[in-house]
Amino acid sequence: MIRRDFIRLTSLTAGSLPLSKFSRAIGSRAIRHYPPEGTEDIYTLFLDPGNRYRPFVRWWWNGDRLSGDEILRELDVLKDAGIGGVEINPIKFPDEADPVDTKPLTWLSDEWISMLEIALRGARQKGMICDMIVGSGWPYGGEFLTREEQTQMIALGTRNVTGGGSVNLTKKELLDSVSPAFASGYHDPLKELVGLKLVPAELQDLSQVLNLDDRLSQDNLIVDVPAGDHVLYYLVKITGFMAVINGAPGASGPVLNHYNQAAVEKYLNRLSDKLTARLGPLGGYFRAFFTDSIELEGANWCADFYEQFRQRRGYDLAPWFPFILFKVGEMGNAVSGEYGARFAPGLKEKIEWVRYDFETTKRALFQERFIRTFADWCTRNGVQSRMQAYGMDCDPIASGMMVDIPECETWIWSEELLDFGTGDYNRGRSYTMINKFVSSSAHLSGKKLISCEEMTNTGDPFHASLDRIKQAGDQSMLSGVTHSILHGFNYSPLETPFPGWVRYGTFFNERNTWWPYFRRWTDYKARLSVLFQHSVMQADIAVLHPLADMAAKYGFQRDPFPRLAYPPYVHKIWEVIHQNGSGCDYVSEEILNGSVIRDGGLVYKDRYYKALLLLEVESMRPATAKVLKKFAAAGGKVIFVGKAPHLSDGLVDHNRESKEVDGLIRSLLAAHPRTTGLVPVDEKDLLNWFRNLQQQFSLDPAVRISHPTDFISQLHYRSGDKDFFFFINYGPARSNTFEAVFNTGDRTAWLWNPETGERSLYPAGPSKNTLTLSLGPSESRLIAFDTLSEGEKPVLSALALAVRNGTAKETALKGPWDLTLNHVDGVTESRVLKDLVDFSQQEELRSFAGIITYRNRFHVDQPGHPVWLDLGSIRCVSEVEVNGRPQGVRWYGDHLYDISDALIAGDNYLTIRLVTTLGNYMKTLKHNRAADAWTSGTPFYPMGLIKPVRLLSIS
Repeated sequence: MIRRDFIRLTSLTAGSLPLSKFSRAIGSRAIRHYPPEGTEDIYTLFLDPGNRYRPFVRWWWNGDRLSGDEILRELDVLKDAGIGGVEINPIKFPDEADPVDTKPLTWLSDEWISMLEIALRGARQKGMICDMIVGSGWPYGGEFLTREEQTQMIALGTRNVTGGGSVNLTKKELLDSVSPAFASGYHDPLKELVGLKLVPAELQDLSQVLNLDDRLSQDNLIVDVPAGDHVLYYLVKITGFMAVINGAPGASGPVLNHYNQAAVEKYLNRLSDKLTARLGPLGGYFRAFFTDSIELEGANWCADFYEQFRQRRGYDLAPWFPFILFKVGEMGNAVSGEYGARFAPGLKEKIEWVRYDFETTKRALFQERFIRTFADWCTRNGVQSRMQAYGMDCDPIASGMMVDIPECETWIWSEELLDFGTGDYNRGRSYTMINKFVSSSAHLSGKKLISCEEMTNTGDPFHASLDRIKQAGDQSMLSGVTHSILHGFNYSPLETPFPGWVRYGTFFNERNTWWPYFRRWTDYKARLSVLFQHSVMQADIAVLHPLADMAAKYGFQRDPFPRLAYPPYVHKIWEVIHQNGSGCDYVSEEILNGSVIRDGGLVYKDRYYKALLLLEVESMRPATAKVLKKFAAAGGKVIFVGKAPHLSDGLVDHNRESKEVDGLIRSLLAAHPRTTGLVPVDEKDLLNWFRNLQQQFSLDPAVRISHPTDFISQLHYRSGDKDFFFFINYGPARSNTFEAVFNTGDRTAWLWNPETGERSLYPAGPSKNTLTLSLGPSESRLIAFDTLSEGEKPVLSALALAVRNGTAKETALKGPWDLTLNHVDGVTESRVLKDLVDFSQQEELRSFAGIITYRNRFHVDQPGHPVWLDLGSIRCVSEVEVNGRPQGVRWYGDHLYDISDALIAGDNYLTIRLVTTLGNYMKTLKHNRAADAWTSGTPFYPMGLIKPVRLLSIS
């Protein structure tokens, strides 16, 4: 089927029915209540969000095979879908795609800049916003870099040798043995032997180390080994070891040394000089320049590192260096397995203290030489800096505070939604562990725009439904995000064979079956974004991770996908805090030391915390311990989870400072037994563990939830005199009803509907501040507490209460069902089903993708009483007509329709249209390279109406 025919097919369906006239709030109709003019600015913004609040897309310019007409066409497609802006992102052409005789342009060539100018001017004319990635792919790099400007690392090699004789080695042999398994290795690295040490296999002290550095220039090495087992440690400097990941022509090649400030400045100025010469001041075209993932594959070196370490730490790193390093592999992760000498306990401790000093020095240099240089360059060019400022090289709090728009990541791993469980902290989560760090860094620096690369999907992009997208987007908001950068939209001309050029990500594309309905989600997300960007997230609990201890023992990790969580539950604590009605931020020692104690709270700029949780923190600076003692003395709650600090960090003065830390913490605990404590953790039931902690330490939440679960959570924002609570249900096909008691004073509860912009008074609860919430699968609620109290007061219908309580009368509709199948390949067929079936289990139907139309009829004796139609939870968009009257659209959660007003006495004619996802069909396209590349290993998912369609009424 040619693409234009498919678009015509789906567009006709989308246009055939109006927007749903019913609120998602079960059983109550939404009432649009307009406030007096000029009194509710935030509600005016909520009604009609501007483009700056709408989701943006990462616009992959695949292989830079560009034309001006196609650029403008795609901008129109995006604008019509409710997209507010684009991040221009040149990237490598997909290996499996058909270039259809297009010509690749070279990044920053005159031709390429001409295409960029068309995009920038076109976006401005359409009122859309442009960001642009620096370079192409990630990290920064290019064929034009000199050897001195290329990324560097010091890598470790070891070899066990037996004493009592000589060992003959060649330099080449040693160099060749150090070859980390890089995920994106460059073809022309330069290796140099820069360190050689011989040590006993049982190493007690550095005095036993035999320094062989005087032999580094020799091609053939003869090492006399004393009696006994020994280990040869050798250090190899590798320059230009990493290639840009998926760089487009002109910006592929070796990665830049991010620790070389002069090289960073030269790289950035090369870009801005070329663009400014053609376009003039860049601030008139770009909102921000973007730095993508800091995945440097273990880069750790620059020419003056030894000197910088000595200046900052007060001692020489070189004698310790071989012993603090880990052997590394893909993405700089430490390789598993045993190697090297066995260290005596006392020496092992000192090595860990030095490793901490090395790791923190490395991060400090990265912040100064890369992040600050990037941010300053953006400022000079009149644009904002946007960055994913985390990873092995970045302090996740301090780095995010240095840029204008900090960004994090939310992924869709599969269409299936899993419960959280008690094991792997990744299970069931779409947000990554870094999101809470990034949003906290923004809160601490007074920023409300918190960006997120959202819906990243490298495993199963064609099965992703709008329901799954909503679940992931809601989770993203829960982690503190206030703006979406969707991952992503592929530049793909009309004439390319189906499914077009697909580089990455969830298949946001006009060829997707659900694209005509996509604006429903973008409108929903935009309203949440505008509200949260004009409010302040409330958090009264600060959380400190044991980052110093982790760095010393294991090194900093590759966030947002660390090899280990330390301790294993560390990334779950913020979740249970919010699930129990409270709110929190992550903090660092720098934040604590920059805080003041005021009114019994810990205050950093505009953030106020009444409690501090320290998660198995053993090491901290004496200055930090003094802050904790002062906070506790003022009445603050200081809660040590699992362990209490008793050590200092770093090598210099370690023993003296450790005694000071230990003494300060012991005295703190002894002096304030009611408001401080060392508490054990229940890793198998963290939810109730924290609920008990709230009671033990009188941590009164903003909202007290009657029955907390791990699939219902909330956020609390404040704007002026309004308090907003955002509740979401992200559990797999589970509903939950609970009471929520809000600490909001004498104000009135309103339900704001992000899908429509409507608002109504919330149905009355047991008391003014006690509400009953019922959340079905994938549902969310936005509740505002306002001084405004006038408006109609909806009451839940008797049927709504019956459905909630499980007492509604159910009548299953029987077959036969008449089906019309409009396939995306252009084929239309009709058939009759005696009973409903799962298309994925039928050989002749499992390859279907498109629009399924079901027709049936049912008899009603006496219309006029409430009746709902229940299609259940399905992975489709649904539309319903009863007797030719449209009943609306459902695109997530339970597909419930109030059909009461459409019923007539006698036979009633029912039409149900389902719009499926593409995934099952893509799996059957055996000769389609893109389909094969993206669906191999993915399952067939259930499709169509499977469970009985039911009529619900009052029994």
